[in-house]
Amino acid sequence: MVGETVAVELTRHHGLGNDFLITFADDVPANGADLARRLCDRVDGIGADGLVFGTPVGGLRDAIWRFTLFNSDGSSAEVSGNGLRCFGQALLRRQPAGTTGLDVVVETPAGDRRIMVAGSTSDLEVEAEVEMGTAERGPSIEGIRIDLGGVQVRAAHSIDFGNPHLVLNVDDPDEVDLAVSGPATESFFAPTGCNVHLVAVVDRSTVRMRTWERGAGLTTACGSGACAAAYVLYAGGLVDDVVEVRMPGGTATVTVGDTVRLAGTATFVDVHSVDLPADHVEVLGNGGPDNG
Repeated sequence: MVGETVAVELTRHHGLGNDFLITFADDVPANGADLARRLCDRVDGIGADGLVFGTPVGGLRDAIWRFTLFNSDGSSAEVSGNGLRCFGQALLRRQPAGTTGLDVVVETPAGDRRIMVAGSTSDLEVEAEVEMGTAERGPSIEGIRIDLGGVQVRAAHSIDFGNPHLVLNVDDPDEVDLAVSGPATESFFAPTGCNVHLVAVVDRSTVRMRTWERGAGLTTACGSGACAAAYVLYAGGLVDDVVEVRMPGGTATVTVGDTVRLAGTATFVDVHSVDLPADHVEVLGNGGPDNG
């Protein structure tokens, strides 16, 4: 009916400053992209790097929940390491009060991902680890022109963790104006786009990284990008199989093995109840099973 509204509850979480609005629904609304642009807007909306829908998965499957992410610009993202860790905390907070720990398999457009959370329903900050799968060949970079404002690129690698990444080895990521170089470099991959990462090796167990994230711009951290950087550097013999990836928002730990694992904190920020026009919300709700 015209004029009717529906109250939608969203929780906001961040993984090293990379923040997400999360809601649970019976299905992903067809206008999810529009909702993401509206709700993630940091001036006129709530503000976040992305909007996540958790929807129930039917049938006899390991995964009970499906993870669907829209970037703040409304584009779809196949997977997000930080988003999945935040999603794990949101799932834990749906459990009965006092519940500790969560181990769940989640379906994503990039395939199933296992999330393990250490903490309780009341903890504002928890430790969360995601099995991010295996690395695949990324998009072609043949003919790419990279201009980092005079900063030398020592090596460039394209890698895929369910989403595309360009890893650029430099001496000092902080010397680059990434707000300029990031979108200029990403434009080579249009229309699909690509996450662009500047990385520098500190020692065999530590790297530094800055990110221009596809669909969100400059972000304080990128979980799948941390995995891409660690994997590329490990494959090149520059780091060991357990690496601390230091980003502007904090540090995540990546373990390279048969499956690459991403570990770090997920932090609950706040809850928002938003009244949206019923004809705009479509099938959005808060249904679905609780995970035990």
